[in-house]
Parts: sequence; structure tokens; C-alpha cells
Amino acid sequence: MLTLFGDLLHNFDTENPHSDRANVENDDSCPSDSESGVSGTDSNEHRSRPFCNNLSAVSNGEAIYEVVTKKLVSSLSSCGFNAEVEAVYRNDYTGIMSRAKLQSFCIYSKAMEVKCGGNSNVKYAWYGASKNEIRRIVSHGFVLPVDTQTHGQGVYLSPVDRPFESMKSASPDEDGLRHILLCRVILGKIEVVPRFSEQCNPSCEEFDSGVDDLASPLKYIVWSSCMNTHILPEFVISFRASSYGRGDQRRSQSSRMPNSDWMPFPTLITTLSKFLPRDAIELIVKNHSDYKNRKITRQELIQLVRNVAGDKLLMAIIKSYRRKQIKQPSSNGLYNN
Repeated sequence: MLTLFGDLLHNFDTENPHSDRANVENDDSCPSDSESGVSGTDSNEHRSRPFCNNLSAVSNGEAIYEVVTKKLVSSLSSCGFNAEVEAVYRNDYTGIMSRAKLQSFCIYSKAMEVKCGGNSNVKYAWYGASKNEIRRIVSHGFVLPVDTQTHGQGVYLSPVDRPFESMKSASPDEDGLRHILLCRVILGKIEVVPRFSEQCNPSCEEFDSGVDDLASPLKYIVWSSCMNTHILPEFVISFRASSYGRGDQRRSQSSRMPNSDWMPFPTLITTLSKFLPRDAIELIVKNHSDYKNRKITRQELIQLVRNVAGDKLLMAIIKSYRRKQIKQPSSNGLYNN
């Protein structure tokens, strides 16, 4: 059964059995009226709507505010980013058309459940974009992104534990705030979509959506034909994000290619390719290129590599390389003690 960050919610369930979050856990595929905000319309009319008309501000005293905030902050922290949430908004689905979208999602979720033998595989996922695009999505729905599609033609969302890619797409607004959607997504049976694929639909009737990697996905891929029936935007989170030590790293950043204390970075990538899936290596290579082009800091690159590869594997590789070397370690290391 899908829960909204079940590991974080367990302690709240016994304390608040009738909360919105408990409703999410009890009805994973089709949000209840209480959860979606369609009951108690009179009270919603008096709630703040600073983001757009279809959203209501969630009070930081509500359990769901704490759950959503904690998940985003902790997940970005593991990638080396310090996130400060400014506001959380809930899609209230009170309008006629937005209510129809909610009901449509429920119908498709139940149909997918039947198709897949009882498991519609509904997940929560992040989608980052500019403030104006987030407003448009909430009001009118998704359109196919115009950016280069690396894994077929569809909408790419990030798993709840790996929001890094969606955060990068969430360009800061005029106040320096980023905005990211938390969506409920019907995945059904997933298939791997190869990089540079031009796929735009499931490869056969057996499959319903795609991922970049089955074991450790960075992308959920919802095909354009399903993007407004299989993705339900539920929350918008407005936040600020900066990498740890950004100022110090920018001052010390050099255009020189980074190295580990004991091995050149390209060598590290080559060695990692023996242990990690191709898409993980491609993500590291892309961010290495971004570092060289001064699009990200050295610390951001370090944290990305650590998050993808894990410290245990990295240290084993570096120690193995060091034993084979006679020369002194480089002072311009990627992993400085």
C-alpha cells in the first residue's frame, strides 16, 4: 500500500488517525474528499491563495506540512544541499474542472489496478519547473516539455527520495525561490527506456510507463498520452536551496579538472562504470561537465558522486588505486580529509 513517506508518518498515525495524511495512507490511489480539500469549501474560501487560485496554503502546524517539508529537506541534504521551505500549498480541487481531473485520476487508477492484477503502482514523485510553469500545470495541466528528452518523449518526474534532478529544473523566481510539485503518479508496470530513445508510448501492452533504471531509478517517465490522466499534482513546495559551503567552494573553484586525493577524476569514473548502471555513470559525467563549465560548484559535484555511488564503494576504489601508486597524492583532491 502506498503511503506518503511511510517511514515519517508512522508516529503520526496513532496521534492523528483522522488527519489528511492518514487519509492518504488509507486510500493510496484515489484521494478522499477530506484529503483533496473539496470538503469544507466555506473554510477554504478564507484561506490564503498567494500562489494561484487553485491552491490553498498549508499551515505549518498541520502534520502534512511537516511530513512534506521533512522529506524534501532530508532528501536534498543527502545530495549536499541546504533547503529551507518557505511555503507549502495544497491543490484543493474545488473547481468543476479540477474536480473532474481528480475523478479522472481515480478512474484510471482503479482501471490500472484491474489491469495489473491488483497493484496500480501509484507513487509519489517530484516535478520541478519555473514558477510560471508550475502555475500553468496546476491550472491547465502538463504539456510535453520542449527541453531535450533523454529517455523518450514524456514527462520526467523524480522519486521522492531523489529530488535532485527535479530541483535543478526548478529555476529560481524573482525572489530567489524555487518551486516543485509533489505529484501522485500512476506507473502501472514499468519498463526501462534506454538513453537517447525516441520512444513515445509503451513498447507493448504489457507496460504502462518507463524508468531510466529498474533497480535505482532517477526518472519516472510518463508518456505524453497519459500525462494529464496519470499524474495528479497535489502539493506545491516553495523553497530556497544552496549547496553546503557554496561561498568557500566558489572562491576556491578552478577550471582544472577535479581529482580525488589519490586518483584522477576520469579514472574514478571509468572504475565506477564497472559497478554502477549506465544511467548513474551518465549522470556523474553530465555533472562533471557542468562543473568544468562552472554551472555547479566542486562541492555540488562531490555530493552528487557520493549520493550516487555511496561512500563505501568510493573509498574501496580510491584505496585500491592508492595502493597501486608510488607518487604522492594530489593536493587538489576531490575528497579532501
